[in-house]
Amino acid sequence: MQHRRDFFKNAFLALGGLSLPGFLPRLSAAQTVPLLGRATPMRFIFMHRGNGLFPRVCVPPTLGAAEQEKEKRNDAFEVDLDKHQLPDWMGPLEAHKKNLTIIQGLSGKMCTVGHHSWCSSLGVYKANERPSSIKWATVDFELARLFPSPMEHIELACFPTDGGNARGSLDGIAKGFSARGPQQPNYAFGSPTIAVEEIFKSVAADKTGQVQYQLQRKVLEFVAGHETELARQLAGIEQRKVGNYAGSIDDIRERNRKIDLMADTVRRHVPKLDSKYLAEKMTTLDRQMGHAEVLLASLISGLTNVVSFTVDELGHHYTGIPGIEGENVNMHDVGHGKVIGGIEAVEIRHRTELHHMKVMEKIVARLKSVPEGKGTMFDNTMIFYFPNSGETHHAQGTEFPFIVLSGANSKLKLGSSYIRLPYWGTPGHKTLGNFYTTILNAYGNPIKHYGDPDLGLKIEQTGPIKQFLA
Repeated sequence: MQHRRDFFKNAFLALGGLSLPGFLPRLSAAQTVPLLGRATPMRFIFMHRGNGLFPRVCVPPTLGAAEQEKEKRNDAFEVDLDKHQLPDWMGPLEAHKKNLTIIQGLSGKMCTVGHHSWCSSLGVYKANERPSSIKWATVDFELARLFPSPMEHIELACFPTDGGNARGSLDGIAKGFSARGPQQPNYAFGSPTIAVEEIFKSVAADKTGQVQYQLQRKVLEFVAGHETELARQLAGIEQRKVGNYAGSIDDIRERNRKIDLMADTVRRHVPKLDSKYLAEKMTTLDRQMGHAEVLLASLISGLTNVVSFTVDELGHHYTGIPGIEGENVNMHDVGHGKVIGGIEAVEIRHRTELHHMKVMEKIVARLKSVPEGKGTMFDNTMIFYFPNSGETHHAQGTEFPFIVLSGANSKLKLGSSYIRLPYWGTPGHKTLGNFYTTILNAYGNPIKHYGDPDLGLKIEQTGPIKQFLA
């Protein structure tokens, strides 16, 4: 019986069934996808990077003497960004300053930090490369379930190539940095090309793409029927396993049906990628911009309301960095302060982070150009940029700086602010878990606290950050 089930599973995988994040396990949002015309959903984009993000580079350079002293002592304070200059690497966001919040002081010592974090920074627990370490759904999936969509969630990544979450899968599909549920890793697209082919294959213009899509539908129908019959012949745990497997396939078929109903809308928004985003050996910077195009098309077409985007990871080797375009930059070396191509490590960080802000600005500007209701799509969007492994290369998890862009309809009191929260170990300190609890509570999940506690903190840790709640 087991061999027979493996045959069906492998046949489906051979046709690319696993390529869409959400193949296994069961698609919980599939049964609750809203019909077209319902209330406008909120959208969430989680952009995270490896190798840490220095808190000091996030500080506005025009703080007054009193604020500078508080900053040095890590004392809590808040200033209006309208009255201050942004750090130069955040320059691309200048036009969106009224929507911008820089949050300092959140900690994540309960996470896996340092070299690789896996899904820790999105799940707020210690995780490693083994699926058994995944305790629950990451926060992005929890939000996706609050605002259901046909594809529920899409994940894009600039994968590492020599260690970390995925290995040797730069242009493929591999385990990502999010999780659907306990012991359930998500899968991410490594290149814009494969992402477009898989996400938009239901409306593929070429005959080959359409044939593959229809063939997959037939295999789904075939496998679902046989797995349901197989489940009837089993008992106990094995019956539940096979039944869940068949149910997962049924969920994908239902998702495909809903996407088919949206075909005209989806077809209008299939990204027409520039040739540089399709090149076999594209630079990292082009890969990041290409992923942004896919991300935007997926949101604007209505296929998803939540996207996670790993803009880089410690094991990713950068190419295309301005001034050292020909270098293959090992970010681990950058983390250890090595000079590469005559450029100091700190400057390499600056140039890559500046590009991340250009990607972020592109996303914001495009969403602000798309009408929705009485405003634009950006009014109903929140974008988060943060390190997935803490404050530096060998982080302790005492700080996870966040750059947040939020639209007019955000339910959090954010915008045009630099906020330093109480530092780790001091009264009033807040963790990643508090921040994610705040977001979830604001948008309809009444969870008392999201994530594991920090066992080294002797202060109250549960609940939302009340100053952020509208």
